[in-house]
Amino acid sequence: MSQSSKPPKPPTPPSPSPAPVPTSADVARLAGVSRATVSYVLNNAEAVRISEPTRRKVREAAEELGYVPHAAARSLRAGHTRIVLLPTSHVPIGPLYSTFLNELQWALRGLDYTVVQYGSLGLTGDEAARAWAELRPVAVLSLGEIALSAHNVATLKRAGARAVLTMGPQAVPGAHALLMDQAEVGARAAEHLVERGRRRIGVVVPEEEGLGLFSTPRLEGARSVAGAEIVALRMAYSEESAAELAQRWGSLGLDAAFAYNDEYAMLLMRAFQDVGLRVPEDVAVMGADDLLIGRLLRPRLSTVQIEMPTGERLAALVDEAVREPAAAVRRHDLMAAVAVPRDST
Repeated sequence: MSQSSKPPKPPTPPSPSPAPVPTSADVARLAGVSRATVSYVLNNAEAVRISEPTRRKVREAAEELGYVPHAAARSLRAGHTRIVLLPTSHVPIGPLYSTFLNELQWALRGLDYTVVQYGSLGLTGDEAARAWAELRPVAVLSLGEIALSAHNVATLKRAGARAVLTMGPQAVPGAHALLMDQAEVGARAAEHLVERGRRRIGVVVPEEEGLGLFSTPRLEGARSVAGAEIVALRMAYSEESAAELAQRWGSLGLDAAFAYNDEYAMLLMRAFQDVGLRVPEDVAVMGADDLLIGRLLRPRLSTVQIEMPTGERLAALVDEAVREPAAAVRRHDLMAAVAVPRDST
């Protein structure tokens, strides 16, 4: 064999064909039932009575085959999706609201909805409405970070949203309003401090972007209290910022601090102690949200307890709005606030 001749390359083995996608008919054959029964079981249809052994056979067959119902086909049959779109918060709203939102998502899942979180950072109301509408959600639950208009609500409804619900201090025409009056939190805090003989109150306003949705109404609520002289003070959620504020506290002539929430209050209280200010003798400190850790501090932290609705209640409101899209939009007051006096005031 000459040096120029080369043995032929072995043929490239063919790529394995992808496994066929299992269908409901495959599940029906394996389980020994009809396709309709498969659909009823896997779509959790409650109107049809199917025995538990049959349900178990269908689920086991679906798991064995790796079958998953097609969401788009299901949506075509029903005329709408089961997606509840929840625009993702991009601000640190605190443990109280995070727990509430987690409960809400679990409750919606229990009602057979799919919760889709959507990152909406930087979008205007018009941009957000169009982006959300592309997913064809059956409901949108806006937390209020993006200011929606009646036109935005109409855009979502034209795209198939049976309900639009907004959480926040103000109602939006065409949407169910889940009102959360943050001004009441500030008012209850200032009233308590005035009752304790404190008049010159520094209200800590977070420097973090996006928290104005909560902090601005709380500041205005404190300003509404007769006898309170309110000074707004900017502070970041950091030890350094709290220390800087504590260092200049003596020059401000203030005798009390109402912080945005318990976490900011704890940072500031520790900073006061580090510079030799006594709590509450030299300065009274009050937070909001009534976190457990505030009760473990010494002195124990006075706070404003916020009574939030349960996730189950709000999920039920979403479900009711979806099932009755023609019903008149309603306003629901979701929040109450009460001062909880402890040692720090």
